[in-house]
Order: sequence, then C-alpha cells, then structure tokens
Amino acid sequence: MGRHQYYLDKLSRSFQIRNKLLRQALAECLGTLILVMFGCGAVAQLVLSDGTHGMFLTVNFAFGFAAMLGILVCGQVSGGHLNPAVTFALCLLGREKWRKFPVYFLFQTIGAFLGSAIIFGLYYDALWDFAGKVPDELLVEGEKATAGIFATYPGKHLTIVNGFFDQTIGTAALIVCILAIVDPHNNPIPQGLEAFTVGFAVLVIGLSMGFNSGYAVNPARDLGPRLFTAIAGWGPEVFTVRQCWFLVPIFAPFLGTIVGVMVYQLMVGFHVEGEARDRAAAIEEESVKLNDVTTKDDKNGTNA
Repeated sequence: MGRHQYYLDKLSRSFQIRNKLLRQALAECLGTLILVMFGCGAVAQLVLSDGTHGMFLTVNFAFGFAAMLGILVCGQVSGGHLNPAVTFALCLLGREKWRKFPVYFLFQTIGAFLGSAIIFGLYYDALWDFAGKVPDELLVEGEKATAGIFATYPGKHLTIVNGFFDQTIGTAALIVCILAIVDPHNNPIPQGLEAFTVGFAVLVIGLSMGFNSGYAVNPARDLGPRLFTAIAGWGPEVFTVRQCWFLVPIFAPFLGTIVGVMVYQLMVGFHVEGEARDRAAAIEEESVKLNDVTTKDDKNGTNA
C-alpha cells in the first residue's frame, strides 16, 4: 500500500501544473464540457427519439443541473464561470483581472467543443438513423435537422432583431441572478449552495425564455458546438443559415451582460455596498473614539 501511494504521489507531482491561470482555465474547460455534454445530451434524446425520450421540460432540467454539476466540478479552482458572459461581468466589476477573460473564453469554448464531440460520438448511430432518407447528409434546417442538438438556432417566427433582444434579455437576467447570488452583502447564499442556485436560475430562464431560440445566453456554449458541427458533417451552413444567426448568440450576451451589471448595481449593488461601507466607517469611528478615551484615561492616571 505504501509503495502504491508513493507512485501515486509521484505521478501527481509529474502532472501538477503550477501556473495558476492555466489550472483555472483547464478547470473551466472541464466544467463547460460537463454543461454541454449533459445539456446537449438531453436535447439529443428528445430530437432523435421523436419525443419519446424527453420533452422541453427535461431539456431545461438537464441544462440547469448540468450547470450546477459543472460549477461543483470546477468552482473551487476557477470560480465556476462556465460562460464568458459571467467572466466579462466580473471583470467589469473589478472582481476578476481582465487577462482572465480571453483565456477563460478560449478554454470554455474548447470545453463546449469537446462536450458536443462526446455527444456526437455517443449518438453517432442514432444521428444517421434519424437522417433516414438522406443518409449521406446531416441537415441544419428542415424536418430532419439535427444541428440544433448542439448549437442554438432561431425559431421560424424569430427575426434577427427580436433574436438579438431575446439573447440580450436572457443574459441580463442570468447576470442579475448570478450577481445577487455571489454578492456577499445581499443575502449571501450558504456555502455549498451557490452551484445549486445558479443551476436553478438557468432552469428558470430556460422554462420562461427558451422558446425563441433555445436560450444560449453563453457565447462559448454556442460557438464551441457550432465549430464542431461545422467540421463533423453539417458544413459551413451552420454559420450562414438565417442571415448568419451565429453572430447573435456570440455578441448579444455581452450586451446583455452590460445591461445586467448596470441594472443590478444601480438597483441593488451600489446601495448594499454603500451600507456595508457606512457600517465599516461607523465601526472604525467608534473604535477611534474608544482609543481616544483610553488614551485620555491613561494620561489622567499618570498625572495623578
């Protein structure tokens, strides 16, 4: 047993990465992989089974719990962002360094890419069986379309303008909820329950805002799988369909982040932070007064 533990420790030291940012980025990659793997896996079951193995509700529950599990896996290492919009929000507020943003974005996208690749391999035979009469082609649009399993696409009723608004509002709602959850001055969540509450927020957003285009509200979660589908058989149409729809879930969430940060800070954040500063200032002032009283008493005692 001792020798076995010795080799395990040696192996651990050999693979240990000492660069903190790289460790955090790898953790984000794994967390986002889990988010996409479980979330898109639920969509795959729903689509490929023609609704016999899932429904809209189960997909939303899958994404909510997948977000929770992804945060639990990487949260203690990287903060469990799983979403460039969340990283962007924390950078705007000065809670994270800006150098983290491009690194996290890259590794979150890689994680989403790998998560979709796993689901593609898992349901490979089912994908081709679902294609039916077009066995040599994987479709982006139409009755037998399967690209939507991995990335988000707009409903037939949705225009680009309405879609941009959809993603902006959805992301703003997510950011407001997350900022409230992580704000230590605003009903702080008991330690260990942050991941659950964020997952619950994702679930609620999906149940209320998922009809238009699948509520990506996450540039990495959409871009990574879209890149994978482009090279896995669906082709460049994944980028050109519906007036280059793919640009919407990449750029709109960042606008939504700005809106969400402004709304939360103006309506809640600045006020609770101000109250905390006032309390701290009052305590400090009281401490100074007590020190002054003590000093005067000491002097009086000496003079006596």
